[in-house]
Amino acid sequence: MTDLFCDTAMLGAGWATGVRIAIDATGSITAINANADPRGAERVAGAVIPGMPNLHSHAFQRAMAGLAERAGPGGDSFWTWREVMYGFVRRLGPEQVEAIAAQLYVEMAKAGYTAVAEFHYLHHQPDGSAYADPAELSLRVIEAARRAGIGITHLPVLYRHGGFGAKPAAEGQRRFLNDADRFLGIVERLRLVYADIHDVRIGMAPHSLRATSPELLADAIAGLERMDRSAPIHIHIAEQAKEVDECVAWSGARPVAWLLDHMPVGARWCLVHATHMVDAEVVNLARTGAVAGLCPTTEANLGDGLFALPAYLAAHGSLGIGSDSHISVSPIEELRWLEYGQRLARRERNVATTVASPHVGAELYRLALAGGAQAVARPVGSLAPGQRADLVVLDPDHPSLAGRSGDTLLDAFVFAGNTSPVRHVMAGGRWIVRDGRHAHEDAVADAYRRTV
Repeated sequence: MTDLFCDTAMLGAGWATGVRIAIDATGSITAINANADPRGAERVAGAVIPGMPNLHSHAFQRAMAGLAERAGPGGDSFWTWREVMYGFVRRLGPEQVEAIAAQLYVEMAKAGYTAVAEFHYLHHQPDGSAYADPAELSLRVIEAARRAGIGITHLPVLYRHGGFGAKPAAEGQRRFLNDADRFLGIVERLRLVYADIHDVRIGMAPHSLRATSPELLADAIAGLERMDRSAPIHIHIAEQAKEVDECVAWSGARPVAWLLDHMPVGARWCLVHATHMVDAEVVNLARTGAVAGLCPTTEANLGDGLFALPAYLAAHGSLGIGSDSHISVSPIEELRWLEYGQRLARRERNVATTVASPHVGAELYRLALAGGAQAVARPVGSLAPGQRADLVVLDPDHPSLAGRSGDTLLDAFVFAGNTSPVRHVMAGGRWIVRDGRHAHEDAVADAYRRTV
């Protein structure tokens, strides 16, 4: 057990000074008091804020970042990028998957991410056959997160088909494929292995409407319900205009509309991207209480388009951020570009604000904390009794934060400068980053370089 004493901290009710945080042996916060007595507590210099949940990650893609930035002869799109990814994924074995994931998760920790939702669809050997343990690659990824010290919500991905209407899968997709029984077996195996681990949560992720079928999706949800009725469910949806057109041709409905009409979408769901929605879909998605999982740097890199942010916020929708393909691993950059994309499209400034919350950086950070915590389905995202002790200490000597406090400090954190002011990071009650360094970063980086 430990007590921290913070000069200033961002609590649920707002900023407070002289904050004492009591943390138990399991890594959970047991008490928080402002204007407290510092005696006997570990002193923390610098503003303390909740660690950010990263709600969408494909860990293996960290090692292919930058490999698809070469123009092809016939023009490039998400679909040509996907072919590069298929070629890359054929070369990965279990040790390489673990080394890449460990490097990524160390980078996340150093950037201020303290939890991740891993959308994991790489299940099998290159020829499509199962490993001796069908959950082998999931286990590798989870152990990488545990070594890095960040909490993980692991989401085995249900992937069966190559397109809407149960089209056959392509050769490049064979490492991803499962039927409902084999998929649920992986989920159950992971739930048993990590049943008593506070910083591991197991859910599931139907890859997309194009990679499943209505019957398969319903069977998987029913199977998950039998195991855990509160387990999170994430799904890619409406990321590309071509996907929308193909969904309409298959079903007569747009992807988000079809999902809301046919599946029990609610607060345990995260709809990743949801880039291409009409007005009714925006409002109806917000009403479900589900989280929109936004990944602005990846969505920009892939040429996806812009999320309908102002309309969604006006409808009181929940959102969070993810680094997805990891061409950037920075909550600052995700939040920055979530706002900047809207500014460029609308030719306005300070779009993601309200009269009650005029500080755009602070508002985006709070929205992403709440939506991210909901999406990872773990007690994170705020500093309060009963929550995991996931927190970030900002460097009080960083030039971008000089003279800043409260919500103005959060604005500067998100929008000012190009070097991270993250100094220390705690996850689950353990310091995993001290003075900008992770305890395992050298060994992890060596293994990653050998893998690449």
